[in-house]
Amino acid sequence: MRALVGSGEVDLTRPPGDDGLFGPASAAWRVHGDFSAMMIGGISALLLQMLHPLALAGVWDHSGFRDDRHGRLKRTARFIAATTFGSTATAEASIAQVRRIHDRIAGTLPDGTPYTANDPALLTWVHVAETDSFLRAYLRYRDAGMSAADQERYVAETATIAEALGATDVPHTRAAIDAYFIRVRPELRADHRTREVAAALLAPGEDKATTSAMNLAVAAAIDLLPPWAQALHGRSLPALARPAVRMSANGMGGVLRWALKG
Repeated sequence: MRALVGSGEVDLTRPPGDDGLFGPASAAWRVHGDFSAMMIGGISALLLQMLHPLALAGVWDHSGFRDDRHGRLKRTARFIAATTFGSTATAEASIAQVRRIHDRIAGTLPDGTPYTANDPALLTWVHVAETDSFLRAYLRYRDAGMSAADQERYVAETATIAEALGATDVPHTRAAIDAYFIRVRPELRADHRTREVAAALLAPGEDKATTSAMNLAVAAAIDLLPPWAQALHGRSLPALARPAVRMSANGMGGVLRWALKG
């Protein structure tokens, strides 16, 4: 089985008896299997991640975000597809590839502080921002009735991927994620570089057929951000607009699920 993710293709063929790292009964399969919620959660996660100076520096110094605005989103989607739904060998190869890429990413912040993509604390930040965003998008746009036990299972399952990439002190529960955000918030900030990267990510595309859907996903992604993250970005939806955005995003999700089944 192959899956189209963004502009790339991921081989998700699994040998008999090999359910990959999680398997069909996992919470990870359940959350990561909803395209619409993952798209909204992915955009929100990128906005959250770039509030950390080290994460922002990696994007600013080592990516073509101006010319390939959605490249990071597509690469993340391919990695998640491979590690969630692929064979054990495919998942492990994808993790090893990311680690090799991280080996080449290093630099210096404007204040002279050195950074590397292999920094365990930075890997934890990137992971927590994604996990929290994906889960909250799933709860809002796919299944608000997901049990607390399954939510905890999702957080614990995905933590193993972060640890395989080299992250340390990774939260394994929702309460631990909440506590983590409280600890890390003093390190977060937004400056002119944050605003430029965010503007590039959120700019409307040239393809008119997908622009409306992306504009809706962007609005839903901003609305999904924690209030403190919205404040740092200086981006939020008017209170009166939120119900319409949420209703429209839910409608888009239904259409996408129907289309993907066809």
